Amino acid sequence: MLSDYLAHDAIGLAELVRTREASARELLDMAISRAEAANPAINAIVLKDYEAARQRASRDHAHGLGDGPLAGVPYLIKDLGAPVAGLPMSMGSRHYRHFVPREDAPVVALARAAGLNIFAKTSTSELGQMPYTEPELFGPCRNPWSLDHTPGGSSGGAGAAVAAGIVPLAHASDGGGSIRIPASCCGLFGLKPSRGRIPGLYAPGAGELAVDHAVSRSVRDSALLLDFMTGQAQQKPPGAPGTFLGAVSEPCRPLTIAYVTEPMLAPTLSADARAALDDAAKLAASLGHHVEPVALGIDFAAVRHAYLMLCSVTARDMVLNAGQITGRKPARNEFEIATWAMALVGRKLGERALPSALEEQRRISAKLTDLLSRYDVVLCATLASAPIKIGEMQPTASERLQMRAVVTMPIELLLKKLLAEAADKAFAWAGCTEVFNLSGQPAMSVPLYWNARGLPVGVQFAAREGGEATLFRLAAQLEAARPWFAKRPPLMPARS
Repeated sequence: MLSDYLAHDAIGLAELVRTREASARELLDMAISRAEAANPAINAIVLKDYEAARQRASRDHAHGLGDGPLAGVPYLIKDLGAPVAGLPMSMGSRHYRHFVPREDAPVVALARAAGLNIFAKTSTSELGQMPYTEPELFGPCRNPWSLDHTPGGSSGGAGAAVAAGIVPLAHASDGGGSIRIPASCCGLFGLKPSRGRIPGLYAPGAGELAVDHAVSRSVRDSALLLDFMTGQAQQKPPGAPGTFLGAVSEPCRPLTIAYVTEPMLAPTLSADARAALDDAAKLAASLGHHVEPVALGIDFAAVRHAYLMLCSVTARDMVLNAGQITGRKPARNEFEIATWAMALVGRKLGERALPSALEEQRRISAKLTDLLSRYDVVLCATLASAPIKIGEMQPTASERLQMRAVVTMPIELLLKKLLAEAADKAFAWAGCTEVFNLSGQPAMSVPLYWNARGLPVGVQFAAREGGEATLFRLAAQLEAARPWFAKRPPLMPARS
């Protein structure tokens, strides 16, 4: 029954398998059935590997999925930067669509070791460049809460799939908010771990902005998965003291919370974002935390420039140097015009600006480290508004014409103008998460608020580097005070 499947998080489903109340094959069949029912509407899954997953699930009682704490739970991998051996990894790009990695990424191998059964891959914006998920290669991914709205990006497929009840948690990655943004848009929990917490297969890119983890319906699922990804689950029993899962069950001591209402890289916060923030601040205060308004005193214009330069250098590597990964020379028509233009920015501007961008990254890191030496956590917006509509941030016909002109004649002045205009558009909605990628500190989006239209609006908490346990304790307390697990969008009915 679908209602039984949806009633459990990943830990609960694994317990059903462990006690033989359900088999791994039954769970997989339910996940596939749910995917086949929901995906035509939401377009979250872009590659299926059902038969191999069925074979693993059928061998479950002979330990085909091992004896990890999540053995038998269906799982999805984002189609970006996390290779699954033998499966294409398109990264939302025409150039990469036939690239088939030969080895699993560490996060994939660790997911398998935990017992998770990978059966499909989820959509992403091309090369993870955009905070929404509308790749030309696969078409837009849609939000189960409203099919006219985005599930966010770049892990939009993961967010939409979890919100739609296909799986209780799914792999995601975050180089500028790509775990937290879909979590906010889809009414989920999403934690970006500290820089370097989880090993990657490829070079992490300029500034080491990106990190892998997941979006989930429950806090404890995220905690247990992080235990596995960081090696703690291999050293201690699940939930033991000193583990992240253990932190979830520990009481959260009163925290000093720096309450930030600045829009960060966005020009302003919407009424929805402010309402979500105020609601979270009041809830935290009612739970015994000391909430104090704070101004960050950060030069956000400098932060914005540094972040864009770092991203442009990474785009240059992934586009203009794509042949080093795929073995084929990249062609202009194999990439979206905005992606190619960003790569040119990286070659013409980013390379030269890289030293100063890295220096600005060090400054922002020191600033936030100092703030978090005086406060336990920071509370701020995840997004500047509720989920935007599909297509709202796509380049207009005029903007595409400008991009084509720049690609033909990559003159610095034109590149700078184009970059500024594109950044204004993106950061107006998704400009509140990037600072914590620059600083490397852990940050989470927590689903505490839904607006008058029924769309989720997450709030963001960040902690000191290595402070994930603090965030998990706080998240578990918030989850208990304002439960969200049973909240389901229209495409996630309680019964089938």
